[in-house]
Amino acid sequence: MSTDAIVLLREDHKAIRKLFRDFEKAGHDAHATKGRLVTKIIEALTVHTYLENECMYPEVRKLLPELEDDILESYEEHHVADVLVMELAAMKPDDERFTAKATVLIENVDHHIDEEEDEWFPKVREKLGRKQLQEIGARMLELRKKAPTSPDQPGAVKKAVHAMTA
Repeated sequence: MSTDAIVLLREDHKAIRKLFRDFEKAGHDAHATKGRLVTKIIEALTVHTYLENECMYPEVRKLLPELEDDILESYEEHHVADVLVMELAAMKPDDERFTAKATVLIENVDHHIDEEEDEWFPKVREKLGRKQLQEIGARMLELRKKAPTSPDQPGAVKKAVHAMTA
């Protein structure tokens, strides 16, 4: 298994996008299915953003200060997703705005993933060596073991509060 940080993040993106497409294919009144999928989406996004916020972004910011604006934008995009995730976690699948809120989350995260994969990852890969990306990836794999899986867990709450006050 690769420990390249970008490869690991792309694998997460692929899995998250699969959940998004499954949600979008669910029928209009498929509340139970949509509820289960949103639970999985919330877990996947919570773990993924934790890894990026706690490891990838700080490391790249330290090693490549010229990418700071990209990283700050990514933190803000995570903040928007965190707020939507917290709101969705408190909703029932048959709530009037559940599907609309999930759709907005999907649109925002899809945009964020596109920017990372098309613009940010190539810059990072070009400037950081394979060895550095593997070291960052190895730290991410260790962090994944203790990463929060829901927005109400301590690490996730700290992340969300920091995003709102930073």
